[in-house]
Amino acid sequence: MSMLEMMRVAYLIFVLVALTGCSGDSAGTAASPEEAKAYIQSLGLGEVEMNAAESFGGQQLVEITGKVTNRGDRSLRKVDLNCVFYDPYGQVVLRETVPIVRSDRGGLKPGETKPFRLPFDNIPSSWNQSMPSMVMAGVVFD
Repeated sequence: MSMLEMMRVAYLIFVLVALTGCSGDSAGTAASPEEAKAYIQSLGLGEVEMNAAESFGGQQLVEITGKVTNRGDRSLRKVDLNCVFYDPYGQVVLRETVPIVRSDRGGLKPGETKPFRLPFDNIPSSWNQSMPSMVMAGVVFD
């Protein structure tokens, strides 16, 4: 395993441990870090794709689409995903935590799969044009 790969694995482990359960939602129950870490194992991402387009003003718009599945036994109000973009040298150029499940869109029930769409228009030009690292960053139970 290369040094870059080891750094990415270490970072993903750090993110998973440090950020799970840190999201709050006044209408739901924020998961404790232990509960969130355990429940995140029940969530799956699928059909993840990335598309880029240039706007009329020359700005690049990157859109990541996919589906999230709740294979667990609890309803979710919110699920956050941490997206990390790198430059060609493996340095982080953008880190954003974005919701892929929200209560205003019906949450996510056990056994349910829902699509998500994440637009990014602020990625620095030094980005390596690769799919970002994506890690579940937190859950809020219904």
